Amino acid sequence: MELQIDLRYEIDSYGADFVFNIHAAQTPHQIVHNERLVLSQNIPHQIHTDPATGNRYLRLHGEPGTLALTYSTTVDIRHHRAAPTHLAEVPVRHLPPHVMGYIYPSRYCQSDRLLRLALNEFGALWQGHSRVQAIRDWVNRHVAFTSNTSNSNTSAVDTLVEQVGVCRDFAHLMIALCRAVNIPARFATGTDYGADPALGPPDFHAYVEAYLGDRWYLFDPSGTAVPMGLLRFGTGRDAADVAFATIFGGVRAQPPTIHTRAVEDPTQGWVLPHHCAEALSTDQGTSYGARFVAQ
Repeated sequence: MELQIDLRYEIDSYGADFVFNIHAAQTPHQIVHNERLVLSQNIPHQIHTDPATGNRYLRLHGEPGTLALTYSTTVDIRHHRAAPTHLAEVPVRHLPPHVMGYIYPSRYCQSDRLLRLALNEFGALWQGHSRVQAIRDWVNRHVAFTSNTSNSNTSAVDTLVEQVGVCRDFAHLMIALCRAVNIPARFATGTDYGADPALGPPDFHAYVEAYLGDRWYLFDPSGTAVPMGLLRFGTGRDAADVAFATIFGGVRAQPPTIHTRAVEDPTQGWVLPHHCAEALSTDQGTSYGARFVAQ
């Protein structure tokens, strides 16, 4: 996958601090090559890798005026594939310690408020991949994808009531319902490769990873992207952990420009992303080691 992200901000006279999560995560299944970061301002910046998640955070202080940022890279993604019928849920007593944090309620995923609904709808289903798929399909049927219908305060419960939202809202509701029936689920970010152009220009994207067997498996409850083409930036309990940009100061942002292109190379085993019946995973949930780079 070839990726380029262009961001542009107008910063007021006091300057502003930024924390970005737009660098592709480096994991055993996602190998990052040829990274390039270009800033229009001659300012120092730092890139920190979280040792538990592999999330990479870019931090910098923007001076007053225009700040333009371009990030580009090539990422090789090798999926672990499994037959969905072979994937069972893991009892809470057997969950690894690093997974336990994803069964509790969080700011945007109030699973404790959805217990009765989740048990009524999904409690009697076979406990495995098919139950997670049923939750994904239920959210996709009950929520309409509609731009500009939510904001940074919209939670899973809000989305359930309003029945409209964008990808982050679909993800929050699916995560909350999974956790309500004791399935660990986390919020993941990437780009919407394969989305219908009628939805607008290419954009950042939120999706879900659910823990089954011994791995995190991919689900896209909004149904807008091709799961095989999801290039991961970060994972967290919900959107609060992995915002694409967190800004401290007075800033006016331009819409992002995102280009994601899949490269086919049969000699290397690279195929174009496509919908498939297999369950896909790019993360076994291990730590990736801390790295901190100042540039």
